[in-house]
Amino acid sequence: MPLNFWMVVCNAENFRITQERGFNLLGLKPQHRRKVQRIGNGDRILYYVTHKRKFTATVTATTSFFEDDTPIWENEGGANWPFRIEIKPEIVLDDSQYIDANLLAPRLDYVKRWTPENWYMAFQGNLHLLPKGDFLLIEEEMKKLKFGKDYKPTAALQPPSGNRKRKSGSRRHGGRGGGQRPMPEAQGASAQAPTGRGATAAPSAPVQPPAGAQSAQGGAAQAPTGPSAPASPGTAPDG
Repeated sequence: MPLNFWMVVCNAENFRITQERGFNLLGLKPQHRRKVQRIGNGDRILYYVTHKRKFTATVTATTSFFEDDTPIWENEGGANWPFRIEIKPEIVLDDSQYIDANLLAPRLDYVKRWTPENWYMAFQGNLHLLPKGDFLLIEEEMKKLKFGKDYKPTAALQPPSGNRKRKSGSRRHGGRGGGQRPMPEAQGASAQAPTGRGATAAPSAPVQPPAGAQSAQGGAAQAPTGPSAPASPGTAPDG
């Protein structure tokens, strides 16, 4: 298992020299001693070619670093490459397959400190320690280009199946699991009076006044008429 994931930045000529050697040796500048000391057997390394801004290859370290002044690569900025690490190739793209970093680099966590248009400023210097997710993201895109339609994505990078949380039964539709009892159909209305033996009778409707009776409210009631009606007081009966 790799302990760390790295990115090496070099110019196109020095990358070509490494490629012609079969990616068997990596050279690093002296100002990165502390980082170089952390590289161990099994660590993964990504190549980024500056000026062209291309991701070109990935390799694996097979030794820890050692010092050697034998000239191999061109000096960059007056610096040589005294720290050496033996490596083996993993994914090496053809020239036409190089990945344009302008399209991919802004997605990396490593460059979040910079604005998207200035992402390349994060790649200054010869050696960078990358987050594992960034390295694997780039290498996965390289594999797709290298192996074409026959390539099957790495299982470790695929989203796990069934990772979506299932929603419990909706309480609105009376689904179980909510722990709530269904509300009565006529919530807030009077319940229907019980029927059957022993049930209390519902109060009867108010009795309507006899037909023809006039309400006494606001005036006197009309005197009854007919044969049985008593004579008005003070009136003599017909003789």
